[in-house]
Amino acid sequence: MLLTEESIKKHIDALAKPIGSLGRWEDLTARLCWIQQTVAPVTSPAELVIFAADHGVTAEGVTLWPPQVTTVMIEQIACGGSVSAALSDAYGINRRVVDVGTKIPPRIEHARFASRRVRPGSGNLAVEPAMTIHEFSELLEIGADEAKLSQQRGARVVILGEMGIGNTTSASCLARLLADVPLELVVGSGAGATDASLAQKKRIVQDATDRVRQRCGKNIDDSAIADVGGLEIVAMSGFMVQAAKQKQLLLLDGMIATAAALIAEERCPGTKDSMIAAHQSAEPAHNIMLQKLGLRPMLEWSMRLGEGTGGLALYPLLNGAAAWCRNTARIDDLKLP
Repeated sequence: MLLTEESIKKHIDALAKPIGSLGRWEDLTARLCWIQQTVAPVTSPAELVIFAADHGVTAEGVTLWPPQVTTVMIEQIACGGSVSAALSDAYGINRRVVDVGTKIPPRIEHARFASRRVRPGSGNLAVEPAMTIHEFSELLEIGADEAKLSQQRGARVVILGEMGIGNTTSASCLARLLADVPLELVVGSGAGATDASLAQKKRIVQDATDRVRQRCGKNIDDSAIADVGGLEIVAMSGFMVQAAKQKQLLLLDGMIATAAALIAEERCPGTKDSMIAAHQSAEPAHNIMLQKLGLRPMLEWSMRLGEGTGGLALYPLLNGAAAWCRNTARIDDLKLP
């Protein structure tokens, strides 16, 4: 029998605690139960899957960081020297880093690293399409295949993250096209920016999205997304669609992951029903993007690191939600002395 939001609330209210006393933790628990369609939810095994790629638009001065940082950080995430690695190790979460398009391939062979490069970085979206339609389709297939592998490894919860210097420019374009985020809100500082680089980034986002709209109008199809998308963002969206079909729970990270979620929902409506928005990023467009998906963020900690760190921050609370929902006695079962 299908569990409704009302029936789940009745179960939570019947537990041995004052009604509503756990505040938004009860909202998180209810969402978890609804996605898994059980009042005895499970949050392990959990996996962190990070897609990585470089962006040709970095040639336009939209970021302070060179593309080589993508390569270095992939190595650190896989081998254990990043924030996301430290957190996933601490929480007993398996992790996998999938390179779908670095400019400089990582210099490692590691069980947590997979090289599935489609091309050495995306095209410069300021002057050309970021990828071809064929590459777009290939990235979707890679993402879907990674989701199948994740299910084979037994993951019930997946935290999706990304690594790619320059990817907030691509995500900003997608936010404007798929969530109608106003231009004055669509561009944020990303991993750090000066006034000059922010102004440049805003101009590029406006020009690129205006170019797509002039060609496509309101019909934002696959070719429009390929024009401005990031390789890792598209692959992530393919993962989301397949994972939702497999009934895996997706913990959504920040703005970049939410751009992928917008693509996934556009291509396969209902994918968002498998998602929990872990947090609201410090990026100004993120809240509007989440509203478009009908998702309410659980944390508001002004984070903007990426790497799935927002989902990792929420995971202990999700784990606790499953524990108290499963194991707390019912008020009616208590026997007073």
